[in-house]
Amino acid sequence: MKHITSPHNALIRQAEQLQRKSKARKKEQLFLIEGAREITLAIKGGYQLHTLLVCPEIFNQQEQVSKEFVQAQLGVSKDVEIISVSIEVYEKLAYRSGTEGCIAFAKAKTLQLTDLNLPNNALVLVAQSIEKPGNLGALLRTADAAAVDAVLLADPKCDLYNPNVIRSSVGCALTVPIANASTCEVCEFLRMKEIDLYAATLQTSIPYHTASFKNSSAIAVGTEATGLTDEMRDAAKANIIIPMSGEIDSMNVSVSAAILLFEAKRQRDF
Repeated sequence: MKHITSPHNALIRQAEQLQRKSKARKKEQLFLIEGAREITLAIKGGYQLHTLLVCPEIFNQQEQVSKEFVQAQLGVSKDVEIISVSIEVYEKLAYRSGTEGCIAFAKAKTLQLTDLNLPNNALVLVAQSIEKPGNLGALLRTADAAAVDAVLLADPKCDLYNPNVIRSSVGCALTVPIANASTCEVCEFLRMKEIDLYAATLQTSIPYHTASFKNSSAIAVGTEATGLTDEMRDAAKANIIIPMSGEIDSMNVSVSAAILLFEAKRQRDF
């Protein structure tokens, strides 16, 4: 197995670029996945691994590790190149402490609406113009917990493959069916699929629990600062609101999404 000890190695420099720059990820159609759980979820989510970096001293507390052992532990296919790296190299790349000594290069998906295969009576989450990676990651974790059929990122302002998104989603960014599109394309897609759109907004809204989500439904959430656009609200069958009794009129977007999605699940008897 090839072993890299220099942090100036070309592959390591490439990994640094993929980690730091959205432009590099989009150009090469590659991104990094750090951690055994996240890598395992990526494989389960249908992502194709390109290369796998393993630090033996962290991965299995040994100075060396066999390719067969790594494959067995992570479920990696035999055609993935596995490269051993030194602790110095691994620590240079590791995005967070406490990971299991493995970082994978993975091929990005196209994330097209046409790639989605929705079932009958689908439940969809629409997230419009989410900017913060932490918020997007938390939304995707919520979507996974609710087992939604898809997440549609309308006019996304955050790169799905940003390391912070993957980290904050605990790998769920790699398991949920996701598509990127403009707001116009999302609304048209839902109309063509006969999926009722419900917009979470303060304007002319009904309490969320009075709406029926038993048929094919999409729940749209926006940013705390600006909310949903007029275009999204106008396309909705109804605007819905979560009644609040405190001094503020909004919650974190992932919290709001969780309340709305699990109400839909409750109505469908899970």
